[in-house]
Amino acid sequence: MDDPELSALLPAFVRTCRTPDAFWQFIKYKAPTYAERRAIIRGDFTPLFDHLEGRNRAPGDVVVSDALETFDAEGVHVVWTKALGRRNADPEGAITVARTLLETVCKRILDELGDSYSEKDDLPQLYSMTAKKLNLAPDQHTEEPIKAILGGAMHLVNGLGTLRNRLSDSHGRGGKPVRPSPRHASLAVNTAGAIATFLVETHLERSSKGAA
Repeated sequence: MDDPELSALLPAFVRTCRTPDAFWQFIKYKAPTYAERRAIIRGDFTPLFDHLEGRNRAPGDVVVSDALETFDAEGVHVVWTKALGRRNADPEGAITVARTLLETVCKRILDELGDSYSEKDDLPQLYSMTAKKLNLAPDQHTEEPIKAILGGAMHLVNGLGTLRNRLSDSHGRGGKPVRPSPRHASLAVNTAGAIATFLVETHLERSSKGAA
């Protein structure tokens, strides 16, 4: 329950049913037979078991986790673990947390560099400020391949903001909203993790050279 990576994968009834009697009041109305009830319980625990058995992990998860934990174990890494935990069980929430991850990384780096920002600054603005401070803005380079890569990263950040606004749970939506699937969430989380790692590693490398 206290693990941010695992708590999002727990069935809701684990959090809401505090006693066996409370669980019985919940499950007896979900299905009429014990076989059906067992199937419901098994299905609700499947995301947690799949995660513990490593079925939903992407190859880059460990690399990102190591980099972000080294940088900020209590802040940035906690947000990353929340994104991982929700990637399959709660796609809408995962997309929201993916953006939060990049916002947190940008603010943390700007704090360390002594730069100010407004709480009203959105992700593209925060990323643009951070990129310029780290010499990662496309217009700071003349080599076309480097400019293309850095420009692509900026487009990904902007795209993540658009994906979050349209598919996440951060805004109320009317009509018949499009529900994101785990693959949408994986795209958002994996993209955010890769860019966050890129920013962190660049910042740490520049800081070490400055200290030397």
